[in-house]
Amino acid sequence: MSALSFERLGKSYGDADVVRDISLTIGEGEFVSLLGPSGCGKTTILRMVAGLVEPSRGRILIGADDVTRLPPNKRGLGLVFQSYALFPHLTVYENVAFGLRRRKVSGAELDTRVKEALAMVRLATFGERYPRQLSGGQQQRVAIARALAPHPRVLLFDEPLSNLDAQLRDEMQIELKRLQRGLGVTTLFVTHDQGEALSLSDRVGVMAKGVMQQFATPEEIYHRPATGFVASFIGKPNRLQGTVADRSGGGGSVSLGGGVSLAAASLDQPQGARVNVVIRQEAIRLHRGGADPGALPGTIALRSFSGARVQYVVRLAEGVELVAETSSHGPDAALAVGTPVSLAIDAEAVFAMPADGAGQ
Repeated sequence: MSALSFERLGKSYGDADVVRDISLTIGEGEFVSLLGPSGCGKTTILRMVAGLVEPSRGRILIGADDVTRLPPNKRGLGLVFQSYALFPHLTVYENVAFGLRRRKVSGAELDTRVKEALAMVRLATFGERYPRQLSGGQQQRVAIARALAPHPRVLLFDEPLSNLDAQLRDEMQIELKRLQRGLGVTTLFVTHDQGEALSLSDRVGVMAKGVMQQFATPEEIYHRPATGFVASFIGKPNRLQGTVADRSGGGGSVSLGGGVSLAAASLDQPQGARVNVVIRQEAIRLHRGGADPGALPGTIALRSFSGARVQYVVRLAEGVELVAETSSHGPDAALAVGTPVSLAIDAEAVFAMPADGAGQ
């Protein structure tokens, strides 16, 4: 078990910077996710750590060892691919043993390690089966066992759950978290799914256009986004345009037009500046009836049921619309279209950023 560090790590193709000078340290036994949209650079970072892509600049350290120029098989890594990459003609046992054999492990030690790895992922009795005889979740666990068998210093996951259906993804998230916590192996996990990143990780790195926007705990990422991009990417955002109506201290209010104004706890733009406004659906409290003091009056324009949650499109003055989410078991879960409601939004949940996208 070792820490994993990047020192001004970067990758360029011609004039295009795919990863821009990333510096951070993943502590021993820590689970860190890199999260962001396609093309943000997260997979390139993982491939540089794995030795599959050569950095243009910077260093990669595992513990105190500089592994930047080492070949993949000399880095002490376990890598789990999105596609599982199991050998269909080999049994589960032989798939797990494959990497060990390449490291010249044999005999009783090989047998012990394979059986230990399969037991860790709760497949101890599946050694004689072939991949085609397994479910998708079981195949993923075999891939994890194969990565664990050589006792890696660092474990790498490249979007390992994206090929599973929703129920299996949920089950495998629990399995991964249990396994990683039990082993205490340092883990770097790459995903575009924010639910996976937030639920699995000790810390999350949110990336956009090759830049690390924020590297913090899931709670900090969600409740205290460092940039406009993080605010708009995490959660279920309403994205609106407005104007800074007034400033007071570090905050003020933003006008959305039609007499609709929202308090914002943090505003960096001057009065009169055009801004993009982000309000997460789940941050809006919705109540039946006319507006409470300080709340916004509106009317239900659309209702969408999705199981545990209900989404409402609420039309405010002058056609301004906000999407609000509430529990399907709550008192306001069955509001009909046309019902008058009031919306309460805390100033801390209103994120404003320059309209030209600067600072994202």
